[in-house]
Amino acid sequence: MIAGICAEIEQRKHEDSDEWVNTIYFGGGTPSLLKQKELKLIFETLRKNYKINPEAEITLEANPDDISTEILKIWEEAGINRLSVGLQSFRPEDLKWMNRAHNATESKRCIEMVKALGVHSLSIDLIYGLPNLPLKDWDVQIQSVIDYGVDHISAYCLTVEEKTALFKQVKEGKIITSDEDEQSTQYLYLVEKLRGAGYEQYEISNFCLPGKESKHNSSYWKGITYQGFGPSAHSFDGKKRRFNARNNKVYLKNVNTGTNYYESENLSPTNRFNEAILTTIRTKWGVSLSSLISIQSPSQEFYSKVNEFSKKNWLKVENDTIFLTGEGWLMADYISAELFEV
Repeated sequence: MIAGICAEIEQRKHEDSDEWVNTIYFGGGTPSLLKQKELKLIFETLRKNYKINPEAEITLEANPDDISTEILKIWEEAGINRLSVGLQSFRPEDLKWMNRAHNATESKRCIEMVKALGVHSLSIDLIYGLPNLPLKDWDVQIQSVIDYGVDHISAYCLTVEEKTALFKQVKEGKIITSDEDEQSTQYLYLVEKLRGAGYEQYEISNFCLPGKESKHNSSYWKGITYQGFGPSAHSFDGKKRRFNARNNKVYLKNVNTGTNYYESENLSPTNRFNEAILTTIRTKWGVSLSSLISIQSPSQEFYSKVNEFSKKNWLKVENDTIFLTGEGWLMADYISAELFEV
């Protein structure tokens, strides 16, 4: 697999050969399982074929139980300067029914090790809207994050996907999920508590201490081009999206024989217009009207909807930019869909 990914990097070096690479992200499955020599090979291939900014943000996703002082030092030597750790919850009962490999003690210990070494910016994932999660317990989890001085928090509401073990348990009544009111209450409580502790909400689900935004994810939301390597990886050049084969065997066979291992989709102006709204309006930067107009002239219905939502105090327009209000954060998906062109 490592050889296949490196082969793809070699094959695609011409696509952005003159552009500086400002972020690198090692994402799921579980890249923290990569050995030192494997990481080294990937980095050597990237640096050989691309111009890597010396100040680039380089993130690696990790599970709490994979982290040790020894591995942290290896990651530091490799050039990784930011970790995204999938804690999900500090409550033992939550981690148990979610079948997480780590426990609550490992969650806390991994944060302490990362903070003690002091060389990695740390982001953690938390989930709200969990079954039987009282607000007082949610408060304890948020306070733990604040007390540890975690740089960045990505907080997501529990979603029940079909064809999963959780879906089956919910359907059988073994797990009772929270309702929308409980989810909204926990979300708004999170926003206010983190804000009071000096965190900035720069995207609906993302919060950070000053200057600790995820540069990589922010690039997605701002529509900046990117390349993805490996099975299932997606790429975007501003007008076209491509996605690699999901099947490992198909990906490796085709990338090694030089045959087509990906599909692509040319985005129409309407697609690009709608994507710009969907991603950018979710952020503190908002969506620029002039940037939308440069893609496609908005319809009269679009402006009518903007006016309607402004009167409802769901969004505001300042200096040619549309922003969601605090109340609008809760309605973001609906607002985006209503602003879409057809």
